[in-house]
Amino acid sequence: MTDTAQRFRSRATQFASLVDAAASQADTPSPCEGWTVRDVVMHTIDTERDFLATRGLDVGERPDPTDVATAWRTHADTVAATLSSDGVAETEYAGYFGPTTIGETMADFYGWDLVIHGWDVARATGQDWRVSDEDVTWLNASADGWGDALRAQGICGPEVPVPADASPQDKLLGRLGRDPQWVP
Repeated sequence: MTDTAQRFRSRATQFASLVDAAASQADTPSPCEGWTVRDVVMHTIDTERDFLATRGLDVGERPDPTDVATAWRTHADTVAATLSSDGVAETEYAGYFGPTTIGETMADFYGWDLVIHGWDVARATGQDWRVSDEDVTWLNASADGWGDALRAQGICGPEVPVPADASPQDKLLGRLGRDPQWVP
């Protein structure tokens, strides 16, 4: 398994734990305006599927959204197997920010989604979960590299003000358009 496939698998496994604990609350509102937990999980699945399809990769049928935990695990296993196929993760293409690979995009761009939407799922369902310090640093560095694209439609909403003495996680969440104090 390539390093990028392993990074995706690690983030997907962490997301799976959060979705497993949230499965019975799939119709609960999430911090993503107008979206339920189910919507967040299926958005994550759909965007990853769409990306892989545009790269000519077949990831099968869309998982049934009835049971979000099963849907996520089915999808994540399919993606991990696809990334582990000979040469797939290393396949280069011209990305939005320049040359990259399928593996890097899945591990980092979609890995970004898994961490942030993991917080959304956890927060919506009352799970006590925190973004790791390592991921806070990584996500802030990634956001720095996005420049104005960070505020493009469908990426991050307007920055949410947080107190100057807020935790690094809460500062990150505010930067990415999330209210760290949000409750359903």
